[in-house]
Amino acid sequence: MHFSIEEPPKLVLSGTPREIGFSHGELLRPQINSQISIYGEMFRVNCNLSWDAVRLEAEQFRATIQRATPHLHEEMQGIADGAGVELLDIAALNCRSEIAFGKFTDGCTSLSWKRSEQSRILAQNWDFTPLVQKNLAFMEIEQVGKPTIYMVAEAGIVGKIGFNSACVGTCLNAIRAHPCISSKLPIHVALRLCLESISVDDAVRTLESLGGVGSSQHILIADSTSSLGLELSPLGDVHLQPDEYDMVTHTNHFLENQYVYEPPWLSGSPVRLARARQLSRELIDSGVLEEDSIIPQVFRERVFSDLYNAPQSVCWQEDMTRQPIARTCTLFNIVMRLEPTNLGAEVVVGRPGSGEETAVVKMPWH
Repeated sequence: MHFSIEEPPKLVLSGTPREIGFSHGELLRPQINSQISIYGEMFRVNCNLSWDAVRLEAEQFRATIQRATPHLHEEMQGIADGAGVELLDIAALNCRSEIAFGKFTDGCTSLSWKRSEQSRILAQNWDFTPLVQKNLAFMEIEQVGKPTIYMVAEAGIVGKIGFNSACVGTCLNAIRAHPCISSKLPIHVALRLCLESISVDDAVRTLESLGGVGSSQHILIADSTSSLGLELSPLGDVHLQPDEYDMVTHTNHFLENQYVYEPPWLSGSPVRLARARQLSRELIDSGVLEEDSIIPQVFRERVFSDLYNAPQSVCWQEDMTRQPIARTCTLFNIVMRLEPTNLGAEVVVGRPGSGEETAVVKMPWH
């Protein structure tokens, strides 16, 4: 197989929040500057906002982060200092979903499956602009008194998709809905708080105690004994329980949350949802998943490589008719096994099954 995508750097970050942030910023300084440049252009083209205007919006969320999660505010200041940029630049990266207000085309297909009473599979394709793929990083974050985090993240952002040493994992599906409230948590901060939790219930309690999230999003969260689809919004949340196949599957539209106004967005989202459910149920019914060691590979090859209804397929294909800044494709696939005696994940960066993705990266990687 020919690998045309470079494997992202692997960071091990530890210490105080400021030390974690400073190392992050220092090690990923070129990528963070690239992120600011790319998002600056995306906001200009898609939202008609200058970077100065974006920073002005970010100030409102920065104040919320400082009030609600001072340790993450301190970490963001460390990232800024390490990268040689301003705090508001880093705050803007961490609340880009809220400022963009659904005007960026995030795809993403996620699923969870009950493998056994003490084991959950959690997986997703992350779909976004190919321009940020070179700015991805594998991060291991060690904090005193908290589980160790293993995640795939964009440079400069404190929370994303991954799992922790307490077997809690997170996936993310973007939703476009109104309103957005800056006095509530940005979704990437909420993801980090989930990854600092010791269980699904602990994560839900933490988010609720801090007043919830500022924008409409779906976090698929699981631990070794449970999974929930958190359809989050500033006006109220709905929790999706596993279906008759012991699965929760989600794409980019709310299934049950009616607290917010959700205008039509991605026409392919319902098609992807039905397709992911169909393919996953066929796998379960076939019995192929009984062979434990091949579960990640089978999900990757039989579900997450699927091209039905391209370009808005489960493995999202780049639409070359759109300008580069507005294109979307699958940037990585992750399959996590949340099981106390066999905890870990397999990641490929790039479109799974394309022949251009990286070799499988295992997390933890050491």
